[in-house]
Amino acid sequence: MTQDTSRPTRAALRRTTNQVPPLVGHHTVTGDAALTDAVLRHADAATLDSLLDLGAEAGSAEIREHGVLANTHTPVLRPYDRYGERVDEVEYHPSWHHLMSRATAHGLGATAWAADPATQPHAHVRRAAGVLAWFGAEPGHACPLTMTYAAVPALRADPALAARFESGLASTTYDFGLRAPSTKAGLLAGMGMTEKQGGSDVRTNVTQARPTGEEGTYSLHGHKWFTSAPMNDVFLVLAQAPGGLTCFVLPRVLEDGSRNVLDVVRLKDKLGNRSNASSELEMDGTLAHRLGEEGRGVRTIIEMVAATRLDCVLGSTTTMRRAVAEASWHVAHREAFGGTLADKPLMQNVVADLAVEVEAATALGMRLAAAVDRRDDPHEAALRRIALPLAKFWVCKRTPATVAEAMECLGGNGYVEESGLPLLFRESPLNSIWEGSGNVNALDVLRALSREAGVLDAWITEVGLASGGDHRLDRAVQETLALLGQLLGDPGQLERQARRLASRMALVLQGSLLVRFAPPEVADLFCGSRLSPGFDGVFGCLDGGDLAAVVKRTTPEAG
Repeated sequence: MTQDTSRPTRAALRRTTNQVPPLVGHHTVTGDAALTDAVLRHADAATLDSLLDLGAEAGSAEIREHGVLANTHTPVLRPYDRYGERVDEVEYHPSWHHLMSRATAHGLGATAWAADPATQPHAHVRRAAGVLAWFGAEPGHACPLTMTYAAVPALRADPALAARFESGLASTTYDFGLRAPSTKAGLLAGMGMTEKQGGSDVRTNVTQARPTGEEGTYSLHGHKWFTSAPMNDVFLVLAQAPGGLTCFVLPRVLEDGSRNVLDVVRLKDKLGNRSNASSELEMDGTLAHRLGEEGRGVRTIIEMVAATRLDCVLGSTTTMRRAVAEASWHVAHREAFGGTLADKPLMQNVVADLAVEVEAATALGMRLAAAVDRRDDPHEAALRRIALPLAKFWVCKRTPATVAEAMECLGGNGYVEESGLPLLFRESPLNSIWEGSGNVNALDVLRALSREAGVLDAWITEVGLASGGDHRLDRAVQETLALLGQLLGDPGQLERQARRLASRMALVLQGSLLVRFAPPEVADLFCGSRLSPGFDGVFGCLDGGDLAAVVKRTTPEAG
């Protein structure tokens, strides 16, 4: 019998060709030119060197696999033990603990607050760069570390409480388990602000705080609708005291080793962020310590909110950063239509556009981190006040579109879980919702502009440092100021147009940073697209420019 050589053999059918290797073994710090430039710009070479171990580990196959496992085997609530005793514990997969341990060891909790400014003046820049480099592999475990970082400036409203908890929060040791805080090598913090009837409108909170008779100690009675990481050691919460809405520090375990009264009602079944346990909590006789004065709870906890908003910007940026790295890696290794995808003009346009988006977000996030390192500088403080809600609004809002476009670069492969892109896509809307949705942050921009002296001057001064660097940026600055003047003159339109104003102010601020610091080809593409009157947010519509150079700048290199 003659063999039919026209039909492929089984071995040939199973042979893999033209498949892109996984993005592992790359360095997530030194392999990212935009991040490296930002660290050197706002810090120094020693700060960059301190991130070398983190970047090598973050890009490893091991960390990527732990990220997959932590999201595959999600947390489980165990309300009772085998004897029927109420324990309210959450069990995590070992990969979650590995990721938390390593991130804590790399100083991504509250360690930056313990740094001596005289010897470590760039501690917050270093941490921000670490956040950008680390959490792309698994975003969920960023949440408890973000809250730990953010708790410290709020705790400092009460020196005694800060002295009690701050050193544990700043530790580089991950010490999981419900035990008295004073007995643990490291602590994690959480936050409980929202309730089911109010959401962002925390002044409608109904949880009651009743004085116990012991100075500064209260008994809480009520519920919290969203509290992530219920196994953390201390929580900052809002409740209605006799003097009004007040901030409290709630320990999960009391100093005598007994568990505080805190019932975990259920874990939220969320779209993404599934490795992280978000819960509903009930309190009935739960002991807590007053932080700040009665009736000034929002003002007290606002420092924590500001710090978590910074991490929302950084978290969205690292999500985009990972997605675009996967896209640029894919097109650099995939052949189609007679050549490499990266060399196809339209694909090159899309990836370059995505790269510009990520670099602009990186520049803004790192600039805000540098402002935290200079908290006592009046310009930095005013800039941080206006730029945080601007960045939170715009960067977080751009993330879903960016991740979706990056996914499309991989085609059907990007829609498959193994690529890692679906996890990032589910994660992409999160930071735009947490710590104040888009509307809340746009309105906060208006609040800052109308009530706080110096914030508009700080924005004008900052963008003015790039004056004359690009005529399109100069025009955009004037148009934005004209829009602001128009809206201030028409109070009926001011709130209605708050998103428009916030987006323009954020884009101009990003553009000014890129004109000052980014390679000319990146700044040119940004100003020619984002600052043009017809900008509609569609990726891949860049007109001219050195696209190949921008694509090369964003494509990871194998280790």
